[in-house]
Amino acid sequence: MPEATVPFKIFRYKQGQNAGHYDTFDVPIDEDTTVLVALQTIRRDQDSTLMLRHSCHHASCGTCAMLVNGREELPCVVNVLDLRSSPVVVEPLRNIPLVSDLVVDMTDFYARVNPADRPYVRHSEFLPWAQTPDGIDSYSRFENCIECGACVSACPISGTDPDYYGPAALAAAWRVVEEPRGRQPQQALNWVDNEKGCWRCHVAFECTEVCPSGVDPGGKIMALRGELSKQKLRGLFGFGRR
Repeated sequence: MPEATVPFKIFRYKQGQNAGHYDTFDVPIDEDTTVLVALQTIRRDQDSTLMLRHSCHHASCGTCAMLVNGREELPCVVNVLDLRSSPVVVEPLRNIPLVSDLVVDMTDFYARVNPADRPYVRHSEFLPWAQTPDGIDSYSRFENCIECGACVSACPISGTDPDYYGPAALAAAWRVVEEPRGRQPQQALNWVDNEKGCWRCHVAFECTEVCPSGVDPGGKIMALRGELSKQKLRGLFGFGRR
């Protein structure tokens, strides 16, 4: 049985509207109710026009990322009772184009994380005699980044400079440098070595703070800077030459 009723203040927006607004819903919850389940309850029982995106329900896919009380979260693993706030305020991710209500357009995000001319999503390696299940041509390696967009939403530079590559794309570039596996790390370093790449970061580390998978994009950006700085010093002073 539900233990309590909690008000949810949810951002609403539909295509063609001049501005968004907030609607408030009272949601019955129990000790196991997550924010995502509460939103699904609203959509099922109170307003079928509420738009949100979700999939796995256990923090593996990153699909449901949004703002909960002003912080980037995966609502599928945020227990409502743990929030201890009234109302619970739910909003779409920042710095990513809004589609409707809590849904944002991830097209540009995916294009930067996995650009066509230097793809960073890599095929998984497996024994040559292994076979994939029926209907699956190959496995894809996503590593620890679940491509949720939380880091871009939290990044103050992404909020002011639309040309900035963003923490997710830069962290993906560092993974190629750190673990090439047949890729060209120097190509990744050349791509980030400009005023819209790793040098544009202001080292706020908000991206690292909100990452639900421990990717530490801020640390990866600093690693890119460190590697590029070493290369530049070698070029200037001949350090490391034999």
